[in-house]
Amino acid sequence: MEWEIKNVVTDRGYFEVFVKGSGSPICVTHLYSEFNASGDYFADTFTDHHTVYLVNLKGAGKSCAADEPHEYFMLDTVFDLESIRKELGYESWSFAGHSTGGMLGCVYGIYSTEGLSKLILAGAAAREYASSSRNCIYHREHPEYDDMQRYIEQLKNPALSPDERQTISMNRTKLSLYNPDQYEELFSKGIHKGLSAVRMNFFAREIMHFDVTRQLKKITAPAMILCGKHDVQCPLPFSQEMADSIQNSEFVVFHESNHYPFLEERKKFQKVIQDFLKR
Repeated sequence: MEWEIKNVVTDRGYFEVFVKGSGSPICVTHLYSEFNASGDYFADTFTDHHTVYLVNLKGAGKSCAADEPHEYFMLDTVFDLESIRKELGYESWSFAGHSTGGMLGCVYGIYSTEGLSKLILAGAAAREYASSSRNCIYHREHPEYDDMQRYIEQLKNPALSPDERQTISMNRTKLSLYNPDQYEELFSKGIHKGLSAVRMNFFAREIMHFDVTRQLKKITAPAMILCGKHDVQCPLPFSQEMADSIQNSEFVVFHESNHYPFLEERKKFQKVIQDFLKR
């Protein structure tokens, strides 16, 4: 079943939103992914029990472009998400973010916690992570740093054929799997998404001075922090740091996962999530 396309017009612009499931509302997004009606593996985690709103941010997909560069900042993006929530008529909703989506979730929780009923942060960080951890694949001394950078630059090319994009994306993803040989099994739904080059390039600048660790105490919404023990993108200590700093939080480590515990240990991940959302 593909996702329903919904165009949401707010006072901050218009946004392409994909909707699936039924139940209490959950917003899912990522800082620079371009979603489509095929959906998203992380977002699919929630569709059995919730109405999921998968949002293309400004500059991604068919959402509006930014009029000014500052609109790509995480804080401005939070204001965009809040405008969508209000336009949809919800007093509050949950937010779930994986990777840079989780980083955005930290900012969301700090500045608009009153709009959140629950906050889910998976494989994320509350500060710049690449230069401070040699275990991070974005650290120049990591053995697979060059491979990751090459794949990222290739994916920015809009002229790639679908097959070329799929092959590059597969090779990039394998770098972040606990068992790379399981790629075909884990990513078998035919879900495909693009990358917003303008948002990716802006994030590469914003991340250099990103650090909200001292403000995490402002988050009052119940939070769930999840991370694979072997995560090479946002290594485990960054999730531990978030869990230690957010007062009303729970923390779960997935011992046989890298950056994708919602696929690598799917059953355990879903149980943990549903138990949390039911409380």
